[in-house]
Amino acid sequence: MLHMPTDNYYLIVPASGIGTRMESDTPKQYIKLNNGLTVLDQTLKTLLNIDYIKGCIVAINENDTTFKNSKYAQHHKLLDIVNGGEQRYNSVMNALEALEDYASANDWVLVHDAARPCVDPNDINTMIDTLKDSKSGGLLATRVVDTIKKSKDNIAIKTIDRENLWQAQTPQMYRFGMLKDALNKSIADGASITDEAGAIEHINQQSTLIESSKKNIKITTQADLELANFYLTDTTK
Repeated sequence: MLHMPTDNYYLIVPASGIGTRMESDTPKQYIKLNNGLTVLDQTLKTLLNIDYIKGCIVAINENDTTFKNSKYAQHHKLLDIVNGGEQRYNSVMNALEALEDYASANDWVLVHDAARPCVDPNDINTMIDTLKDSKSGGLLATRVVDTIKKSKDNIAIKTIDRENLWQAQTPQMYRFGMLKDALNKSIADGASITDEAGAIEHINQQSTLIESSKKNIKITTQADLELANFYLTDTTK
């Protein structure tokens, strides 16, 4: 049975990328889906409709002139809009600094990719319920089911045991104070981190993996966009 959480939950959506692999003049977060919403607006629609989300910070490119036209730019849960950084972790740090006016160290922060508009709210609810007593947090992920090969110059040289391999998704959810400390230390140490879980690992803390739907894809290419449109159409049936 799902128990409603008593802690405060805040959302960060990094949305400052330019999506070069999409081969589009429009940044991927602003590409229109078949339902008429942009990728970013679909993402915000899904997450801001979740009751336990108390507030949201969106990180956009400093030259972005598009988000101001979104109806979510005036949403009552939008606490602030901050400039995104060169790397994802820079954007998240800027958002965390803005959250200092609202969140306490023990509150939760969910960081979700703008380009994952197909996330299932039920998976997020499961994550919340599973991690509500955790000291650190965790993330949505899917088990690797394909055979994985290590290569050199496009030649397969080794088969990797997939039994304990997972593909990381978002949201990734951690205590506000721990996440901020982890990112600060990772940046100071020059660590190579591509997600929040990597920063948590860098300070030797644990992340719980919550198995989620494979539909929670990250839109990177035109093929991903087509698949996202299919999944979103399917949910309305």
